[in-house]
Amino acid sequence: MPRSNQSVASRARRIRMVLLDVDGVLTDGGLYYTADGHELKRFHAHDGYGIQRGRESGLIFGIISGRTTSIVEARARVLKIEDVIQGAGDKVAAMREIQRRRGFGDEEFAFIGDDLFDIPLLRVVGLSAAPPNALPEVRRSVHYVTRAGGGEGAVRDFIDMILRRRGT
Repeated sequence: MPRSNQSVASRARRIRMVLLDVDGVLTDGGLYYTADGHELKRFHAHDGYGIQRGRESGLIFGIISGRTTSIVEARARVLKIEDVIQGAGDKVAAMREIQRRRGFGDEEFAFIGDDLFDIPLLRVVGLSAAPPNALPEVRRSVHYVTRAGGGEGAVRDFIDMILRRRGT
């Protein structure tokens, strides 16, 4: 359910940078640990290919996560994502840091998140999304709810929607 009258298509046409949450968006939200305490995360290949396609169409990607793990740094390197902020207690402040470096306006950012602490940033950016397994309050706060769940291609779905609405 869109949170304003401005069309998703008109919002998508302005997007230059897509910001991604990790747990529950790029992953299924599960926290997996080995017996010796090493953390594991499962990422979906469809999301990686969607990011590649988006980059080829001119989009820039960033990651803003409330947690900190070397796994996210490793995945960002594979995906060629340079703007990675982890341990973000305030995701709007994290976006503002990226914004200062990139020079984009709020309306040129998109963000996909799934939990309550994502809502402030979801309300600031030009285009917001959540996977269907996000909390109900989050789904009510966004412009677009993906068909695929977090860790199951939600990011790819969001990127594909942006590219379709941009005509690319």
